[in-house]
Amino acid sequence: MKTVDPQRNVLHLPAGYFGMVLGIIGMGFAWRYASTLWAVPRAIGDGLVLLAMAIWSLLTLAFVLRLIRFPHSVLREMRHPVASSFVSLFPATTMLVAIGVTPWTRTLAILLFVFGVTLQLSYAAWQSAGLWRGSHPQEATTPGLYLPTVANNFISAMACGALGFQDAGLVFLGAGIFSWISLEPAILHRLRSAGELPAPLRTSLGIQLAPALVACNAWLAVNGGHADVMAKMLFGYGLLQLLFMVRLLPWYMKQPFNASFWSFSFGVSALASTGLHLGHDSSAGFFPALAVPLFIFTNAIIVMLLLRTLQLLWRGQLLTRVERHTLLHDKDPS
Repeated sequence: MKTVDPQRNVLHLPAGYFGMVLGIIGMGFAWRYASTLWAVPRAIGDGLVLLAMAIWSLLTLAFVLRLIRFPHSVLREMRHPVASSFVSLFPATTMLVAIGVTPWTRTLAILLFVFGVTLQLSYAAWQSAGLWRGSHPQEATTPGLYLPTVANNFISAMACGALGFQDAGLVFLGAGIFSWISLEPAILHRLRSAGELPAPLRTSLGIQLAPALVACNAWLAVNGGHADVMAKMLFGYGLLQLLFMVRLLPWYMKQPFNASFWSFSFGVSALASTGLHLGHDSSAGFFPALAVPLFIFTNAIIVMLLLRTLQLLWRGQLLTRVERHTLLHDKDPS
């Protein structure tokens, strides 16, 4: 086994690792809702939420320490044409943690929400508006671009719904929907016509599954949980994206499993919770028939991601170390 010199090598966890929190906490929310419909213990949902919060806490600590000790490495990540979008996962997961703690402590939930929403809006103004200067390379136009303005605003709307701020939630929902509508044509044009994505970037297509389903979750959060026409239409587009993801599965699997495969998880967990909502709101027919199979399917995906990630951790391939000078100087550690 190769020895590691702690004086020369330091732990390097890019902001993209926060993607693990998205799927775990999203599945926790789905199980919490399932416990109101079926005779299943709420402890499963709460346990997943607590696990996600623990991972978020550790990743936040690592991110803050890197910001203090190696600020240039964080700035490089923020300026990178692809990685910069994933930095916004920090405020996104902060707001999801706010939703998670809402049943236990509203005060902490509001504090986390205010911090997260302030950070997400500030970062979106800096990063996303910065792309309007015309220097963003076409090959870096991936579904990761949805994260700062689409995912974060949808999650903001979900948090507003959980905290009872319905009008504010509608404002964030609108911001997310119109950002999604404006970005999707550019992203799909790049995917279709600007050459094949390099293997390391292919799993970013997992994010393509999320917008419609997370938008559906956000809409249900601010409309009182009514499975209306809008919710069903958003769910339908999400199912279409799921079909596309399955079609491209052999293409993704040409690379070994790594932490970037968690990009599929938030859309998958949103599929579980939205499917349950729509199924519960209909007494019979299409949506009730889909709810349970989709819930089982999504749980299987999340369990598979967890097991494969634990396998990486056991093999020492998850928590990577890089030489200290790569974080202190201009060399890109990724």
